[in-house]
Order: sequence, then C-alpha cells, then structure tokens
Amino acid sequence: MSSAPSRSNPLPRAIEDAVDTVLGLVVPGMVIVVDGRSGAGKTTFAREVLRRWPADVDVEPVALDDLYPGWDGLVAGSAYAYARVLAPRLERRAATWQRWDWNADRYGDVRACPPERAVILEGSGALTPASAALSSVRVWLDAPASVRRERALARDGETYRPHWERWARQEDEHVARHDPRALATHIVELA
Repeated sequence: MSSAPSRSNPLPRAIEDAVDTVLGLVVPGMVIVVDGRSGAGKTTFAREVLRRWPADVDVEPVALDDLYPGWDGLVAGSAYAYARVLAPRLERRAATWQRWDWNADRYGDVRACPPERAVILEGSGALTPASAALSSVRVWLDAPASVRRERALARDGETYRPHWERWARQEDEHVARHDPRALATHIVELA
C-alpha cells in the first residue's frame, strides 16, 4: 500500500484504506484497539474512523493519552485501560474510568461507557494479549523512527521534546514484551 497523501485528501492512502476496511467491519458493541509508537498515526486513524463512523451505531473513543499517569505511565495506562474500560465488558457491566489530569498530576473526571456501546481504544501500549482477547479489530500503525519523531514533535512541540527518548524506551519495552504487531488484525505502514 502506498502511504503518500492523495490530492483530494490529506490522509495517507494507507490510513484511508485501513479506515475503509475497519468501517466495513462495524457492528454494535465491538472493540477496536489501535496501537503503534508515538507519531505513527494512531490518533489520526482513530479520528478518521470516528468521523466516518455510522450514525446508527454508538461508539466511545478512549485515548490512552487520557489514561497514562504521567510520562512514565505507558505500562500503568495500558493496564488501567484493560481493567477499567475492557474487562468490565466480560461481565456486560458498564466501564468507568478517570481521565488523567496532566496539569494536576492526578486522575480527574470520571467517564462511563455502557457495555453495548462500541469502543475504540487508541494509544501506545493498547494492544496486548489481554486486550487482543477482548477485541475483534486490532490495528498496528508503523512508520520509520525519523518520520514518527518529526510528526510527534510537530504535533506536540517543546512539551514532548524532553520526553521523547524516555517514552520511546517504554514503547520498546511494550513491543518486546507483547509483540503488538503480531497481535494485529490490520497493519498500516507509513513511509
């Protein structure tokens, strides 16, 4: 698949194609997990899926950026998402979780999601064997490190720059431990 942006749409073709594929699989109550390293296009992908999501199917977007407890929190945020967002679905219970307040350095407002609502869980560390067992669609996005770094720093600027290496080490550990690419049902490669 080509990853060059089309002339009529600024999205890379690979993301457009993957969004089309995922939208063809939509059913009520489904779980979509989107993972990849920082700057790979996870949020772009999830936003485009949500933008084009069928109006007759309820969906709850959950971004791990809202769950990580700080810059050293990739593992904790992933575990929290599983325990509070995904695991309750096993018992057909509503999921409840708190969003991380980065300014106050603590959990803040409470969110809830009924079990019949579809969920899109997106973020680095989202795709593990545990989350894979509870999701029907699993997307891994990838791009060369230089491209990812450029995209991430363009997006988050100086706020993220001092944390890039620190966060990348956590992503490396996640990839080595869980091999999310191998768990994915769909792989999106960007150039």
